[in-house]
Amino acid sequence: MAIQAYNPTTPARRGMTSQDTSDITTRKPLKSLVKSKKMVAGRNNTGRITVRHRGGGVRRHYRILNHRLPAGLTLTIEEIEYDPNRSARIARVKDQHGLYHYILAGTQMTKGAVIQTGEEAPVETSNRMTLARIPVGSQIYAIEINPGKGAQMVRSAGTKAQLMAKEGDYAMVRMPSGEVRKFRLECQATLGVVGNVQHQNIKIGSAGRNRRKGIRPGVRGVVMNAADHPHGGGDGGRHGTGKAPRTPWGQLTLGYRTRTRKSTNKMIVRSRHEAKRKK
Repeated sequence: MAIQAYNPTTPARRGMTSQDTSDITTRKPLKSLVKSKKMVAGRNNTGRITVRHRGGGVRRHYRILNHRLPAGLTLTIEEIEYDPNRSARIARVKDQHGLYHYILAGTQMTKGAVIQTGEEAPVETSNRMTLARIPVGSQIYAIEINPGKGAQMVRSAGTKAQLMAKEGDYAMVRMPSGEVRKFRLECQATLGVVGNVQHQNIKIGSAGRNRRKGIRPGVRGVVMNAADHPHGGGDGGRHGTGKAPRTPWGQLTLGYRTRTRKSTNKMIVRSRHEAKRKK
């Protein structure tokens, strides 16, 4: 899939690019699998802003994806659709019982193709099965962390993981970040690569395009007053030298590790930081 460029009719258009939508087969989502999405502008359930620089943007509806497809389904791909809530494409599929589902679309998914789930499914691209049945060295995505909970990892556009080895009850999987992590062999995954591979190469080009995405402007701390940010204040000289970068609330940032979910650390065989040091 190629990237679509624009004629340089304005300075913003000169460097602007957008995704090629030639793989999308329909413009209308299925009404039964769509629900309204409230714009919260970065606020949580108590009304406090927890994500800054959010607000406005065009209206969008949420597509209900099925990340927990049961085993034994034979699915026919009816449409490849655009989803405004994620970077990847989604596929509208119909099972043998006449029920519709939305799933993540892989690079090899095309309209009219048939895919299968479960232990009886052949080991082919786009089929979904447990890690125990997937050959070592295969590229996979939409991986479960806990068996039966549904796909939680490797879901962004163009991402893929690789099944490296199987030892006992666990499979070793190399994540897109380079981290090697253990998963139970009962966890399910889909063979292949997530679609819309060129998503990372899109250039926004203009500030207005970000506003339509719901992203508001950010202001640097060094241009604020001392009362508003730890980097603020001063007499117009060099800012921030000799001080570690901090958030507006004084917490360390830019390199300071904030990961709090330590319960899954035991599943990490090699961290992504080790993988980068070896390159």
